[in-house]
Amino acid sequence: MDSENNGLYILLISVHGLIRGDNLELGRDADTGGQSKYVVELARALGDAPQVTRVDLLTRLIRDPHVDACYAQAVEPLSDTVQIIRQEAGPDEYLRKELLWDHLDALVDNTLHYLHHIDQVPDIIHAHYSDAGYVGTKLANVFGCPFVFTGHSLGRVKRSRLLAKGNKVSEMERHYHISRRIESEEEALALADLVIASSNNEVEQQYKLYDYYQPEVMRIIPPGTDLQRFHSPTANEWQSPIWQTIKRFLDQPEKPFILALSRPDERKNLTTLLKSYGESPELQAVANLVIVAGNRDDITDMEDGPQKVMTQLLLQIDHYDLYGRVAYPKHHDTDDVPLLYRLAASSRGVFINPALTEPFGLTIIEAAASGVPVVATEDGGPQDIIERCGNGLLVDPLDCRAIHQALLTVLSNPAQWQQFSSSGLEKVAKHYSWQSHADSYLKQIEPLYQRKTHMHRSHPKIEKQLYYDRAIITELDEALLGDTAALKQFIEVLQDNRKKTAFAIASGRSLKSVLAIIKVYKLPMPDVLITAMGSEIYYAPRLSYDVAWQHHIDHRWNLKTLHRLLDPLPGLTLQPSTEQHPYKISYNLDHDSAPSLDGIIRYLHQNDETVNAFLYQNQLLDILPIRASKGLALRYFCERWEIGLDRVLVGGSTAAEADMMRGNTLGAIVSKQYEDEVHALSNIKGVYFTQQSYAAGLLEAIEHYDFFNRCRIPIDEAS
Repeated sequence: MDSENNGLYILLISVHGLIRGDNLELGRDADTGGQSKYVVELARALGDAPQVTRVDLLTRLIRDPHVDACYAQAVEPLSDTVQIIRQEAGPDEYLRKELLWDHLDALVDNTLHYLHHIDQVPDIIHAHYSDAGYVGTKLANVFGCPFVFTGHSLGRVKRSRLLAKGNKVSEMERHYHISRRIESEEEALALADLVIASSNNEVEQQYKLYDYYQPEVMRIIPPGTDLQRFHSPTANEWQSPIWQTIKRFLDQPEKPFILALSRPDERKNLTTLLKSYGESPELQAVANLVIVAGNRDDITDMEDGPQKVMTQLLLQIDHYDLYGRVAYPKHHDTDDVPLLYRLAASSRGVFINPALTEPFGLTIIEAAASGVPVVATEDGGPQDIIERCGNGLLVDPLDCRAIHQALLTVLSNPAQWQQFSSSGLEKVAKHYSWQSHADSYLKQIEPLYQRKTHMHRSHPKIEKQLYYDRAIITELDEALLGDTAALKQFIEVLQDNRKKTAFAIASGRSLKSVLAIIKVYKLPMPDVLITAMGSEIYYAPRLSYDVAWQHHIDHRWNLKTLHRLLDPLPGLTLQPSTEQHPYKISYNLDHDSAPSLDGIIRYLHQNDETVNAFLYQNQLLDILPIRASKGLALRYFCERWEIGLDRVLVGGSTAAEADMMRGNTLGAIVSKQYEDEVHALSNIKGVYFTQQSYAAGLLEAIEHYDFFNRCRIPIDEAS
C-alpha cells in the first residue's frame, strides 16, 4: 500500500452489506446489491488514476460464523493504492442496515483513531447511502474536508412507497427506522459540497423531495462497468456449469431466452414479468424465461420478503403450467453473472429489468456491454441509458401487455435485435466504462480539494501533559453540582489521579459564567474548557483560546440570517444577552406554540441554512454551526491530545450531552431529572445510568468502569 501523502487521498464509506474485493455476494440479501458492487468498482477505478495515491473503502468489520471469515479482515488490499478498511461498530454479528443506527458513532470514533494512526486526513470523504452519510458528515465536520454524498436509494421515496402499500407509520419506524434515515439524508444533503447521482430522474424525482435539495451541487455521473468482465460472447459459454444448471429446467434449451437477474425483492417486480410471460402463448412459443433471483438453500429459511417473492413465483409457474419453459436456479456465483448475459446474447435472447423503479440501471449497462438487447422499466436510470446507448426498449413495469409486446418486438425482429446489440456494444464503451466514470468524477471533485482548508492545528500552543492517557469530561450544572459532600470527594479522587487523567468541563454557559462557578465551588481548574455548547475551546493554565476551532466552525454559519428566520417564530423567546454568542443562538421554547425541533430544522433547511440544534431541559434550544457541538469539540480535543475515546468518561444528564456519549466514549447519565430526553441512550452499551446523582453519580461511574485501572465497559454488560 502506498503510504505517501503527497497525492490525492479519497475515503469512500459504505457501511452495510457484505463488502469484499472479489466474488461479491450480490443478491444474498436486500443489503448486498448494486451499491456493494458500485463502491468496490469505483474504488478500483479511482485507484488507477495517476493523481490518486490512496483510496480507502471504509466498511463495517463483521465476525460472524454465518458469513465468510474475510469480513473479519481489518485490511484487504485491492491494489497498490486501494484497500478495504473494516472498522468495528456494534456487535460482532452481521446486522441488517436498519439495526446499525445506534452503532454508527462507534464507527466514526474508530475511524478517527485509524486516520490518526496513519497520520493522514482525506482530501475527499465520499459517503454512499444514508448510514454512511451519517458517518461521513461527522468525519467531514471533524476535519473540515470536502464531503461528497451519493444516496443510492432514498428514505423519503421508500416511505412514500410503503405508505402507498398500506403500511402504518409505527410499523415503518419499528422495522425501518425511517425517520432516522431521512434525518441523516437531510443532514448529508445539507453539508454536501457535491452530490453525485446516476440519472436525471434521480435528481428531479427523488432528491427534489428533500428540504435540502440543492440542484446546484448535484452532478450526474453514470455508473461504470468493468468492460473486461462484461463483453460480447465467445464460444465457451455453453460449456459453463451455470448453463448446465439452467438447461435442466428447459424442454427446449436451444430456444432464445429472456433473462431476468435481480434479488427476490418485491420492488424488482419479477411476479409481473412471470404473469406477462404466463399470459402470452406467443412469447412462450419463441423464448424460454430464465429468472436468476439471488441465492437460496431453502425457501423456508429465507427472510420474509424474499420468501414471499419466491413463493409467489413458484405458485405462478404452477398456475400457468410453465414447467419446462421457466428456469429458476438456486445458486450462482458472481463470476456467473457475465456468463449469463453472454448466454442470453448467444441465444439471441433479451435481458429484462422490470423493476418498479431503478435508480442506477447497472444491469442495463452490463447487458449492453455483453451485446444482449434489453427491455427495461421506464422509471429511473434506464431512461438515460437507453437514450445514450440505443440498446433496447422502455416499458411501463405494471403493464403486462406492454412487457410481453416489447419482448416480442425484440425477439421476433432479427434486424432490430442486431441493431440494439451492436449499438449497446459501441456506446457503452464510450459512456459507461469505469475509466470514463473516474475521469468525470475526478474532474468534478478537483475544485473541492484544490480549495480545501483542512483545520489548521499549529496554534494556540497547548501545554499538554505527556502523561495524560485518559480524561474525565463533565457537564457542569446538572452533572457535577448538587451534592456538596460528593463534590468534595470527587475533587479528591480527581486530584489523586491528575498525573494520568485530564479534566475537562463542557457547558452551555459562557466562559465567564463557567469561571465564576469554578471559583464559587472551588473546583480545580480544568485542563480544557468547552463552553457555549461546544462553540469555544480554552486550554489551561492561561485559558488559551483555540482560534483554529473558531475558524473551523465558521463554515456555513450565518448569524444574522438565522436571527431573521428564527426570531419571529411562535413560541421562541431569545434568552438573555449573556447566553448569546457569536456562534450560538439560545432560545426558550414553549411547546404549546412553537414548532417541533424537527420542524425548526426542516424550516431552516428549506431556507438553505444548515445547523446543529439542541433542545434540552425540556425548553432550552441552542442553535450552533453544523461543525460545532460538545461531542465534536470533545473529539477534536482528544485527537489533539492523543487520548483514545474509549478512555474518556463523559458525565451528563440532558440531550445536550448526548453526542458526547454516542460512540466509543464511556458515558454516565448522572441525574434522573431529564431521563425522558436521554432515554434513547439506554440502547447503547457504553452509556451507564447511575443510581446516584451529580458528583456521587460520577464517582459511581468511575467505579462501574474501573476507570483508573481497566477503564472499560464491564464484561457482563458488554456481552
